[in-house]
Parts: sequence; structure tokens; C-alpha cells
Amino acid sequence: MCGIVGAVTDRDVVPVLIEGLRRLEYRGYDSAGLAVLADNGKLGRLRTVGKVKMLQEALDEQPTHGRIGIAHTRWATHGVPSERNAHPHISGEGLAIVHNGIIENHEALRRELQGLGYVFTSETDTEVVAHRIHHHLKREPDLLAAVRATVAELEGAYALVVLDEHHPDRLILARMGCPVVIGLSENGNYVASDVAALLPVTRRFQFLEEGDVAVLTQSSVTLTDAHGNPVERAIKESELSADAAEKGQYAHFMLKEIHEQPRAVANTLQERVANGRLLDAAFGPRAQEIFPKVEYVRIVACGTSYHSGVVAQYFIEQMCRIPCRVEIASEYRYRNAVVPRNTLFVSISQSGETADTLAALRIAKQSGYLATLAICNSPESSLVRESDLVMLTRAGPEIGVASTKAFTTQITALSLLVVALAKHHGTDAEREKALVTRLIELPGLIDKTLALDPVIHQLALRFKDKHHALFLGRGALYPIAMEGALKLKEISYIHAEAYAAGELKHGPLALVDADMPVIAVAPNNDLLEKLKSNLMEVRARGGELYVFADPDSGMESSEGVHVITMPRHVSYFQAPVVYTIPLQLLSYHVATLRGTDVDQPRNLAKSVTVE
Repeated sequence: MCGIVGAVTDRDVVPVLIEGLRRLEYRGYDSAGLAVLADNGKLGRLRTVGKVKMLQEALDEQPTHGRIGIAHTRWATHGVPSERNAHPHISGEGLAIVHNGIIENHEALRRELQGLGYVFTSETDTEVVAHRIHHHLKREPDLLAAVRATVAELEGAYALVVLDEHHPDRLILARMGCPVVIGLSENGNYVASDVAALLPVTRRFQFLEEGDVAVLTQSSVTLTDAHGNPVERAIKESELSADAAEKGQYAHFMLKEIHEQPRAVANTLQERVANGRLLDAAFGPRAQEIFPKVEYVRIVACGTSYHSGVVAQYFIEQMCRIPCRVEIASEYRYRNAVVPRNTLFVSISQSGETADTLAALRIAKQSGYLATLAICNSPESSLVRESDLVMLTRAGPEIGVASTKAFTTQITALSLLVVALAKHHGTDAEREKALVTRLIELPGLIDKTLALDPVIHQLALRFKDKHHALFLGRGALYPIAMEGALKLKEISYIHAEAYAAGELKHGPLALVDADMPVIAVAPNNDLLEKLKSNLMEVRARGGELYVFADPDSGMESSEGVHVITMPRHVSYFQAPVVYTIPLQLLSYHVATLRGTDVDQPRNLAKSVTVE
């Protein structure tokens, strides 16, 4: 969940390290630091608490330069945010490392190292790794061998980059459970935890596999696998532009990403549907063999991705008549799940490196599933590489911690899965065409919904000083209410909960009063009248209602009821995507009015690569 950048080049690496950290700040922002070998061959380190701009200010006062260096932006796991816990960590004279992940056996290693005379200056598990490498260097003065000996002792997940002034021409990298990408260029080579960090300097990348260890010099990259055998990893050309991770005209990345959703959804559909049908190759060459055999679907994900999976559960069972279960990955991986016959395992993740989801996939591959399918936004991620089938969401870079376009493109991709499964389980060509047409209409409907932005901004004024909120939905809109509550609590720090509206009388009504705003999503579907009855229960208790409603719902604003009219003719298949847009905008505007850090909310990071 932290950000790593490293470089070995023929020029000063400090500007590259700082720009890379800035682009990775969505991964961690409670402290930052760098270590650089100066021209005199000595290692210099600078660390600060806070965001990357604090590190830049410190550099302005204490300039440093060099042609090889490493840098890190942290999201705290072991130890509070502080300068002494910030990376890079140093052992001995001139050995520095940066680390993502969690070392589970760090306490035992720490005790052993203390017995050997090592003094610890931080609370982190990372410092254990630094001292362990230094310890092995005493026996074997080869840095690569020392790193290999160390990682063989580690339990847990890690991405490591090691710099040693006694080996001044190289960086050593290691990966287990956390992403590491190598960037290749004519003037040197680079390493980072995300492609976005390196786009200003290269578009050519290699991705480390599990257990890989690499040696980077200015002119070469040498890779070995988990067994120490030499290995080649494919070089991929990124299609992302260097400005893809810039805010442009928008005040925040989140607002930019909300407004990018029509294009992101259109890109997700592009080349996958045509002439009123889903193209056979949309899920890859094996899909036509696998989908007809599917008798059960299990979806596993975390956070926002879990909510998209719950939407898909409603669609799959109603339209395909196939049983479906959705589970939180962190629960699934520790549960001895029964796998029904011919079950398709679907994992969903924006980054493709979410630790719990990736662990669940690896368990599934040993559990007798018919096949595994990844719904993911990162084409080179571990989740994609390790799944049998893949549907890429094509949302583009999403920098804001609170997911927006990743969520709506996940629902779009899962809707394509619904069409694909339905084709093999009784849906005729006419029904397929109708479903595909509804999907093609989505970008236009999102555009119309975004036009409500000024109305929602005014509505947000009513939420600025609230402390709690309740979100309601029914059917496939219940997970949209869940997502709306998550967004509000993530970025505005208002406590928010979501309930299936029919559950109101089973407890939540006890909380309703004039200070508890109740937000409902009310498309014109078979459950509308039931929902109206639930909302009247709120008004009878003095609750203030905010309803995003279809023009034909028959709902009108009145005392204590604020109706925001949504676009007309939104179908059941389209409603989850369309009705999530105003909830995103509401959360955004409430957060800006409350003065919170919209893109980097406290205590959260974008890519959760630890348990």
C-alpha cells in the first residue's frame, strides 16, 4: 500500500524520484523519503512526515544529487507515522532499503538480530529486513546473494529495493505478493510499484513475477526466478500517456474521474459488442468452452469491488437463472468453502494486486473450480496473469482513493458477463440484443446524470454539518446504496450506513430523527411501490428524505422530502450504474464543503496490497 521508486541512470535521479513519488502518493501519504548515492560515493538519506511536498521542501533546504537512488511514500502498517518510521531504512554504513508489504515473522527476526547486537531505531518490520541483509553481507559480500538469503527467511508479502554504497552501480529488487515493475530506457533503468510513476521517463516495462529477484544497473536488467534460475520477462509497451494521471482542469482527481465515466464505460464496451450482440472473443478464447458448463458462480472481492459483485449477483440469478454467491475476500480466504459442481470463480479488483482477493484466487485455483475469471483494470497485474479468463475494465488510471469510474466499469464488465452467461443458458438473440442495447446507452445516460451536478452541489449544503446518514435501496439498487454510504464515509468522514429498505422496521428506524438524513435511490421498477412505503416510515418518524427518483415514479418534493429527478427511461439493467453517479457527486461536494482531503482521505490508501 506504499509507493516505491528507484533509478540507476546517467543523470541526476532526484527529480525522477520526486515526480515518481508524487504520482504514487495515492498509495500512501503519511511520510516520504529517499536515499541517494552522491558523486562522492556516500549514501545520503532524507525523510519527512507528511506528503511528498514536505519532502520536496526539505530537499530545497538540503539539496542532494546522484545517479542512483531509491524513494518511498508510506502508508503506515507497523509504527505510527513519524520520521524514524519513514523509509528508506538503513543498516550499517551505506545499506538502504525501501519496502512495501508486511513481514509476518518480523518479531522473531528482530529478537534474533538484537541478540546479534543490532540496534533498532524504528517500530517497522522493514528495518528487520535491512539488518538481515547487512548480517548476511558480513558472511557473503555479494549483495545479490545477501538479498536472496534474506528473502528466503521472510514470511509474508514484500516488494523490496536495496541500495548499497559498496555496490554503487546497482539496485537489487525482490517481489513476493506486492507488485514491482521495471522501466527500461536508453539513459538508464527504473523500478516502481506502479507504471504511473515512470511514465514521464519510459513507456517500456517488465513486470516481476512471484519470487523474482532482479539486478538493475544503468545498462542492464538481470532476472532470476524463485529458484534462482535465470529468466526472461516480456517487455510491454504501455498505452498510457504521461499526463493520464494529471488532474487537468479539475480541482480533484475524484471529480475528474467522476466526469470520465461516460468515456470509461464506452471504452469497456468497445470492441466487445457489435450489431446488437456480445462478441464471442470478449472474454478470451476459452470462454466459449467454459461458459456453457457453468452451473454456479462465486464472486469474491473487497470494498467497492464487492459492491459491484453484489449488483452482478442480482443480474446473474434473475437473467441467467444460475445460483450466485458474493463473498468478501478477507472472509472467503479463511473459510473452508464448499465448491458446487461446475462453479465459475470471479475475482474483482481495480488494481489486480489486492492482497486478500489475490490470496482468494490462489486458494480457488486449488479448490476444484471450473475456471477463474478476473474483472480488473490493470492488464499486467497478478490477478490478470493468474486467471483463466479476463475482462479488463479499461477505466484508465484512477488516482482518487475513493473509487468512482473503476466501480461503474466493473458493473459494466460484469453486465457483459451476464449477457455471456445468458447466451448459454436460454437467452435468445432478441433478448441478447435488448441487453446489449441497454449497455450501449449507458454513456449517454451517465452524461445526462452528470448534468445534475449543480443541483447536487446545492443539496450538499444540507449535509455539511451532519454526523450520520442512512442510505436505502432495494433489489440491485441496495448495493448502490451500500456504495453511496461507503463514499460518504470515506471522504467526508460522516458516519453512513446502508440498508435494504425493507429492513428499516427491523432496527434502523430507531436511529431516524430530524438530524439523520436518509438518502434513497428510487428507479421506476417493480420494487418502487414497496420502496415508497418504506420511505413513508421514515417521514412518519420525522426523518428528512433525499430521493433520487425516476420522473415517472410519482414522487414529488414536499415538506421533509427532497426529490431529485433522474433521467427518464432508465432500465433495470442500467439503473445501478446511472444511480451511483449522483451519490458520488453528493459525497464529493459534501467532502469539499467540510474541507477534507478528497483524493487522499485519512487512514486510507488506494491499493490494498496487505491484509
